[in-house]
Amino acid sequence: MATITLKGKPKPAAKTRNADGEKRAPLRGKGVAKPRPTLAQAQADRAEREERYQQAQQKRERAAPSRDDRRDERPARPKATGFRPEQPQQRGEPFRRNERSDRPRDERPARSGPRSGGFHPDGPPQRASRGEPVRRNEHRDERPGDRPRDDRPPRVDQRRVANRAPGFEPPPQRPQQRLNPARQVDAEDGDRLSKRMSELKMASRREADEWIAAGWVRVNGKVAVLGQRVVGDVEITIDPAARQAQSQQVTVLLHKPIGYVSGQAEDGYEPAVVLFQQENRWKDDPSGIKPHPNHHRHLAPAGRLDIDSTGLLVLTQDGRIAKALIGDDSDIEKEYLVRVEFVAHEVPEGTLPNAALAPEKLALLNHGLELDGEALKPAKVSWQNEQQLRFVLREGKKRQIRRMCELVGLKVVGLKRVRIGRIPLGHLPVGQWRYLAPWEKF
Repeated sequence: MATITLKGKPKPAAKTRNADGEKRAPLRGKGVAKPRPTLAQAQADRAEREERYQQAQQKRERAAPSRDDRRDERPARPKATGFRPEQPQQRGEPFRRNERSDRPRDERPARSGPRSGGFHPDGPPQRASRGEPVRRNEHRDERPGDRPRDDRPPRVDQRRVANRAPGFEPPPQRPQQRLNPARQVDAEDGDRLSKRMSELKMASRREADEWIAAGWVRVNGKVAVLGQRVVGDVEITIDPAARQAQSQQVTVLLHKPIGYVSGQAEDGYEPAVVLFQQENRWKDDPSGIKPHPNHHRHLAPAGRLDIDSTGLLVLTQDGRIAKALIGDDSDIEKEYLVRVEFVAHEVPEGTLPNAALAPEKLALLNHGLELDGEALKPAKVSWQNEQQLRFVLREGKKRQIRRMCELVGLKVVGLKRVRIGRIPLGHLPVGQWRYLAPWEKF
């Protein structure tokens, strides 16, 4: 029978004693558990601890001075200088005041006017009967020689006056400044933070106020508050959560039909936003955005079209797009196709508008007209065909194209907006809509 020998170093035995030869405590989790003491041993240990405590307590009491010794070490208190009657006050006896006076109580002159409190010779004042108004401080109001409350000097704490150094003069009191809630804000107070963010094209004012209220805006590292004003150059930082919320906002491109108003409903006509329904979505919408109920919130028109006009209308939740399209400094082009008629009497009947309009009148349409006392910005106006003009404007006054045509003898019979910036109307059918794709920019 073969014998198998395992090679290797033998495992050393666990050390149970330290260098001094004392028995070493077993390692955690190893060795024999310490046996629990019996009831008699526990009672003996407790009695021993109690005895040690009593001995220590007695030792501290012997070392500490007695209460009488501590009382002798205390400094003597000064005797009170106030008056104390020799005889104690008896029950039912009226309170005695000014008994240090040499004159008897009956010989003192009576005070003028009724008393405000304390002893009343004629009895306590009568309370107001049920139903009568409560009389407050009526005796004080009737005192002769009393000054009005506003003319009284301010109360002074006599204890503080006694402790003041000789020659001390209190500083003059500053007049109390009252804040006027109707105070007009001056120019040096700065601009509203939402306005500054709008000027920097960070967001619209409405979006800026929402971000500030949500705590997403910091000014010089501090969280901004709603209505805050800023002065000079400040560092404005936006939380990424605000940008993420802004990226989830949508913009809708709608082909507005005739008979709908752009904004609020008026004169019985419905606003164009009522067409933003799932059944009116263009089947060839290239954006790939899925409709959501939140897309109907804060959806407002960026620009307007008259009720008699048709074409591309932008509805957006993004304040940046709204400011870019209708802001005071907006320079985005809007292109229109305008069908016109010539209304002058000297032109023979049947003459086409492009032949009847003089070249100098066409030049005025491009530049040189005024509306409401203001010169219009240069425009691009040319003939699209014999009866249609092509307008490219960089501004949008109320009924601007119709009023411009009236100034040169033309009447608008049809108007259609076919482009805003780089976004054309394309093949979008009348009354239908689509989302602005993420890669599309105005």
